Amino acid sequence: MKNFFFLLLGIVISNSLPAQGFPDSWKDGKYYTVNGAKIYTVTVGTGQPVFIIPGGPGGTHIGYRNFDSLSVGSNIQLIYFDGFGRGKSDTAKDVKEYSLERDIEDIEGLRKAMHLDKINLLGHSYGSLVAQGYAVKYGEHLSHLIVANGFHSYLMWQENDDNSNHEIKTNYPEVWDTLMKAREKGAISSDDIHQDIYGRVPYGFLYAYNPTNFISRGRKPYPNPFNSKLYYQMVGKDGDFIVGNDIGNFDFRKQLKGLKMPVLVIAGRYDRVAVPWMQVKYKEYCPQAQFVMFENSGHNPQVEEPAKEFALIKEFLKK
Repeated sequence: MKNFFFLLLGIVISNSLPAQGFPDSWKDGKYYTVNGAKIYTVTVGTGQPVFIIPGGPGGTHIGYRNFDSLSVGSNIQLIYFDGFGRGKSDTAKDVKEYSLERDIEDIEGLRKAMHLDKINLLGHSYGSLVAQGYAVKYGEHLSHLIVANGFHSYLMWQENDDNSNHEIKTNYPEVWDTLMKAREKGAISSDDIHQDIYGRVPYGFLYAYNPTNFISRGRKPYPNPFNSKLYYQMVGKDGDFIVGNDIGNFDFRKQLKGLKMPVLVIAGRYDRVAVPWMQVKYKEYCPQAQFVMFENSGHNPQVEEPAKEFALIKEFLKK
C-alpha cells in the first residue's frame, strides 16, 4: 500500500472511536518488554483474547479502535498494540531491525509476556501477513485466524502496486504525469517528492466504496502514526512500483491448506489494493476457510459495513 494512505488511515478511522466507557489510546495503555523493545498495548473487554494487527507496514493501532464494539455483550477481549517502530512503542536504531519475521516473533513475545495460552489473531492488510506467518509457525497457540483484506503472497502485493498505479494513471492523469516527470529525474517511492505527489490522490479513491465514510474530524494527533522509514525498509526503496525486501519475498500459498485452526477471510468488492480477483484465490489456497465478500466496502469493511463484519466475527469466534 502507498504509505501516505496509511498515514491518513490512522487519522481518519480513529475518528470513529466509540463514545464512552473504553480505554483511552493515549493514556490507558500498558508496556511489555518484547524481544528487547517496549511494546505499547491497549486492552478492551474481557474474555478470549483477540489481537488486532494493524496494516502498513508502519501503521499503529489507533485507526482500529472502532473494533471496540466487538467487546460489547460478548466474551471477547481486544488487544491492540503498536508494533515495534510504530506509535508509542520503541523504535529501532537501525532500520534493518524491522522485518516481517520480527513482527511475527513480537506477537509470540506478547503472548508469552501477557501469560496467554491460546490467542486469536485478526490481521488487517499488512497485518494479515503477520497473522498468517504466526499461524504457520505457532499454530498450536492460535485458536482462530482472521485475514481481513489481506495478502497471500508477494505476487498479490505486486498486483496491489500495479492496480493502484493503473487506476491513478487512468483517473488522475495530471497526477500521473507529474509523478512520471519526477521519476524521469530519478525520484523513487521512498523520496519525499514521490510521496507528496501520491498524496494528491484522495484516500477514498482506492480504498473506499463510499469516500464519505472517511472524513477527518480533527482528533488530536497520535504519536508516530506512520513510520515511513520502516515501510520502505520492508517493501523496498521503490516499493510503490516494484516490491522488494520482505514484502517482495513472502508467500503463504502452499502453507495455508495445512492450517488446522478455523480461518475467516474477509474481502471488499471495491478494494483496489487487496484486489478481489486475487482475494478469491484464498478459496483455492485455503479451501477450509470461510470466505466472505463485503459488497459495499473497499479496503475497510470495519468502517463501511461494521455491523455486518462484527456480527460475522462474533459468530466465527464461537467455532
